[in-house]
Amino acid sequence: MVVVAVLLYLGGTLLIGALTSRFVKNSEDFVLAGRQLPLVLAASALFATWFGAETVLGASSEFAEHGLIGVVEDPFGAALCLFLVGLLFARPLYRMNLLTFGDFYRKKFGRRVELVASLLLIPSYFGWIAAQLVATGILFHTLSGIPVLWGVLIGAASVLIYTYLGGMWAISVTDFLQTCVIIVGLLLLAFNLLDRAGGFAPILAEVPDGFFRFLPEHTWDGWITYLAAWMTIGLGSIPGQDIFQRVMAARSARTAVRASYLGSALYLSVAALPLFIALCVKVLHPELLAGDAQLALPSIVLAEAPPWLQVAFFGALLSAILSTTSGAILAPATILAENILRPYLQPDERVFLRLLRLSVVLITLVSTVLASIRADIYELVGESSAFTLVALFVPLVAGIYGRRTTPTGAMGAMVGGFTVWVSMTYGPVPEGPLPSILWGLLASVVGLWLGNRVHKRPHKMVVGSDTSLEEVGPRRTRR
Repeated sequence: MVVVAVLLYLGGTLLIGALTSRFVKNSEDFVLAGRQLPLVLAASALFATWFGAETVLGASSEFAEHGLIGVVEDPFGAALCLFLVGLLFARPLYRMNLLTFGDFYRKKFGRRVELVASLLLIPSYFGWIAAQLVATGILFHTLSGIPVLWGVLIGAASVLIYTYLGGMWAISVTDFLQTCVIIVGLLLLAFNLLDRAGGFAPILAEVPDGFFRFLPEHTWDGWITYLAAWMTIGLGSIPGQDIFQRVMAARSARTAVRASYLGSALYLSVAALPLFIALCVKVLHPELLAGDAQLALPSIVLAEAPPWLQVAFFGALLSAILSTTSGAILAPATILAENILRPYLQPDERVFLRLLRLSVVLITLVSTVLASIRADIYELVGESSAFTLVALFVPLVAGIYGRRTTPTGAMGAMVGGFTVWVSMTYGPVPEGPLPSILWGLLASVVGLWLGNRVHKRPHKMVVGSDTSLEEVGPRRTRR
């Protein structure tokens, strides 16, 4: 029954993709839903940006094992990110009338910075997408016993089809419906487990001391690690194309700001449900956490929940995964087509729309390969956010709020931060007293300062020059 329901759900999602494809007339429709999303759709899309496998399976298992302090990065850091987007970034970015984040770096700093930023942005999504596909594989393996790899392939094919057809229109409509399914499914499961446990008192009585501690130990390492956890997604995901597209798809700057705030509140409140469910599992069936803790929630639902509740939970889980995966695929695909391929190919609008869809296919294939060789959801997501924090956050802030930031400074921030972080994370350079992500962020700030000192003239956008169309706005045809 559950497998049939999940397959029917997938079929319905593909149908939505086919229906919304009728709204896609040009690249702006495909990438930004024509900038026509009302508050409800824009907020649900922002909420669904990350509410996927990492939150339901990854964060819940971290919470059960390490307590509240173990999930500072997500959901707390993720909610902080959406709040900061609304507070500081949504309005100025919306007014710039951009198609991608790469367009921002081109408009502020020129073509070379745009190219480097785009080359850094694209691979930052592979781990994020792979994490969702791994969760899809786990879901289908748990339900039917098929190999995880086959489940990964089924999920990848499903998301690819409806994203390929409907773009941001398909993502926005399905995100709204999937948000409703997520909330209902998780609420039903939470109330069921609460009833079985006998209420809140028996659950809280079994919680070990310090489980709800939210502040770190008062040591240098404790506070530095704590700060890095807040910053990984809280700041690192701000220069993300997936958030950018959802903000730009709103019908106005005011709607974009309000949607960011609403999405932040919705994310933090709904994300508490899988954490509570994991706490119930820890009390009722601690043996499920002894193995792969990511499988604890699906396992207890299959073993003890009635069929209707199994359908609700796995429908919610699948909704969370699909909503995150689709947006994460469209984001780098858009950058690949707009900021890397289009300047060299110079296609017309019809060919460019085809190029966008082919880029969706390519990004999905690469991420599927990564998902087949990596299995830790929480680790994959953390790496993706760290990537953008050390390379792109500093030049983004400087480009919006700095008055004398130069292309050389922006390039120094990107290259310096990325090089230091990679050297410490994957190379022979030791971290020392700071985590590699903070060293990378510090190197990005230093690179910005040094670059500005070397080249003190800010980039100018001169209308009428041979590069004016490249620098003033996005390369697209408006209706």
